[in-house]
Amino acid sequence: MDAFSYLSVLLSIIIGLAITQILTGFRGIVLWRSRVRVYWPVPLWAGTLLLINVQSWWAMFELREVTGWTFAAFTVVLAQSIAQYLLAGIVFPDFSRDADIDLREHYWTHVHWFFGLFVAVLLISLAKSEVVYGKLPDREDLFFHGVFIALSATALLTRRARYHEFLALFGACVFCAYVITLFTRLH
Repeated sequence: MDAFSYLSVLLSIIIGLAITQILTGFRGIVLWRSRVRVYWPVPLWAGTLLLINVQSWWAMFELREVTGWTFAAFTVVLAQSIAQYLLAGIVFPDFSRDADIDLREHYWTHVHWFFGLFVAVLLISLAKSEVVYGKLPDREDLFFHGVFIALSATALLTRRARYHEFLALFGACVFCAYVITLFTRLH
C-alpha cells in the first residue's frame, strides 16, 4: 500500500461523515416536515456543501502523485476535511420528533460560525496548496478561492437577510462554475 492510499482512508472517512451529516439533515426535513419551518437558503447551502464535499473527495485523487508525505502536509489536508465536516455539521439543526424546527432561526443563530468555518475551509485549502505542493493554486483556482473568501467575509459582517439569500443562490452558482471550470476530469 502506498502512502496516499493509507492516508486517504482517514480523509475519506471524515468526508463521508460530512456527507452523512448533510444527508441526515435532508432526511430530517422529510421525516419531520410537519414540524419544520423551511428557510430556503439552508437546504440550498446544504446542497452546495454536499457538492463541495464530493468535489473535495474527487480532487483528493490528485494527491496520489505526492511523494514524500510529511506530517505537516497530512495535517493540513486533514484540517481541511475536519473543517468541512464541522461546516456540514452545523448547516442543519439536530432534528427531533419532540421539537419544532425553524431553519431561519437556526441559520441566524449559527451564521457567524457557518461563514467563519467557510472562510477557514478556504484558507486551509490555500495553505494545503502551499504546504503540499510548495505553491499557491493556479490563477483560476486562486480567483475562485478569493471570490468565496470575499463573499463569506461579507456575510460575516452583514445581517441583511436579502444579502444572505442572494449569497446562497450566487454561491451555489459560483461553486458549480468552479467545478465545471476546473474539476470535470480527474487528472
